[in-house]
Amino acid sequence: ASRFGIPVVEDAAESIGSSVGGRMTGTFGLLGILSFNGNKTITTGGGGAILTNDSALAKRAKHLTTTAKVPHRWEFFHDEVGYNFRLPNLNAAMGCAQLERLPDILKRKRLLADRFMSSFSGASGLAFVSEPAGTNSNYWLNTVKLDIPDTAIRNKLLEAAYARGYHCRPVWRLLHKLPMYQNCPRAELTTAEALEASLISIPSSARLVEI
Repeated sequence: ASRFGIPVVEDAAESIGSSVGGRMTGTFGLLGILSFNGNKTITTGGGGAILTNDSALAKRAKHLTTTAKVPHRWEFFHDEVGYNFRLPNLNAAMGCAQLERLPDILKRKRLLADRFMSSFSGASGLAFVSEPAGTNSNYWLNTVKLDIPDTAIRNKLLEAAYARGYHCRPVWRLLHKLPMYQNCPRAELTTAEALEASLISIPSSARLVEI
């Protein structure tokens, strides 16, 4: 991107607390985004955050996400089309409290991942997906991977897990397989399709372990 002068907007929606080469995710691009949806590592009930060290971009983002209203003591004047993407005060307060708990949450999630890693170490046919060398994962969503991609086997494992009360799930359906994108240009995505057929996400709540 830097070679061709392309600005990078980093989707770090699920990775708060993770790092690559000692650098926190969300800080690699001109802008980074975090999600605080209810299923994320920390939550405000919805919404998220924009990360940037560019003060002009930060000011621009704040203007657009707060209805593009020009500050004035009594006038209500909007100088362009804006949006109401602000978190209500109660939700923002929840997020601040969750941020204070983030180190403990990450510690618990790593402990849970370590236990899964140990439990699946002797399994045949699948393996726990662990962090690559030089990275530090927040283990937001623990996942196992079949040695051989096979949707039928994946689905049988999901059925067996649900029958025993374990809420497991496949990864997200690939976008090019969704009906609204059927007439869009596409390429061969054999690697993505193989991963879709081989990955199963397993329970990952920080509340599953005690420290």
